Amino acid sequence: MRRFLAPLSLLLTTLALAGAAQSGNANGYLGRWDLTLVAPEREYPTWIEVTNPGGKLQVRMVGRWGHARVLPKAEFFGAGIRFVSPKEEEGRKDDMKFEVRSVGNNMLEGETTGPDGAVWKIRGQRAPPLVRKSPPKWGKPLTLFDGKSLAGWHASDSKGAKTWVVENGAIVSLGRGPELVTDRKFDDFKLRIEFKTAKGSNSGIYLRGRYEVQVENDPVPEAAADRALGGVYGFLAPSTPPPRAADEWQAYDITLIGRRVTIVLDGVTLIEDQESPGSTGGALDSHEALPGSIYLQGSEEGPVAFRNIVVTPALPAG
Repeated sequence: MRRFLAPLSLLLTTLALAGAAQSGNANGYLGRWDLTLVAPEREYPTWIEVTNPGGKLQVRMVGRWGHARVLPKAEFFGAGIRFVSPKEEEGRKDDMKFEVRSVGNNMLEGETTGPDGAVWKIRGQRAPPLVRKSPPKWGKPLTLFDGKSLAGWHASDSKGAKTWVVENGAIVSLGRGPELVTDRKFDDFKLRIEFKTAKGSNSGIYLRGRYEVQVENDPVPEAAADRALGGVYGFLAPSTPPPRAADEWQAYDITLIGRRVTIVLDGVTLIEDQESPGSTGGALDSHEALPGSIYLQGSEEGPVAFRNIVVTPALPAG
């Protein structure tokens, strides 16, 4: 029996080293990551959160669109991780497979493929905590809409359909067109905005172009409360489901400090100082640490109207 001790010892040592390597990989990848998919025609912002419950690798993802969801498959491969987004979520005939690996201090790189099989590169960086050391001091309110024109705004696609108009002192989305984006960018801010939804319409207000506050009057609302009126899409649900009023003006008072959000609808606080873990599908970019635009979603069903849009930016710290 003694002749088996050396091989057994070697096997146990190999297994221990493999377990340690996997644990090290897990620790290196755990947390939230801002990803950018580099396709031939454009870049797509995405987001993942990597956890290791019970020693099993798990990835929660926000894709090019849609809500945060736990993926059905995630695993280590070599020195990296591999995860799969189902074809039903991606609107394609096959599952979308991602492979990423660490390439230095809090950075990732990798590959996936587009629907046509073309290779898309992946760039990633660890998501910033965006923790503020002290409460902000507020500057002067700024009116973002003059009631007469789209001055100070631009369409996300200059060649897209002209679906944004000004009518009766309001900005109106006719639906299924580009997004409407402020020329100015903001860090922390308070936003006052009034909106009116037609029955069956859907839109959203993207804070810094990354975190969507839902605006909707869908005939069949999505099952999850965090995807309905008053929520930060796919992440934060309102404390109480608010009334959905078709063809009536309603008002949001929204505060964004770092990644912490407060949402008040018609004087009722729905979300109070809660953290949005990451960007929503449809974000303008993945650079969470940078100031960003406010944008009104126009790619869903319309019509939706907006008016009396006023932002109060935080003064620079120091």
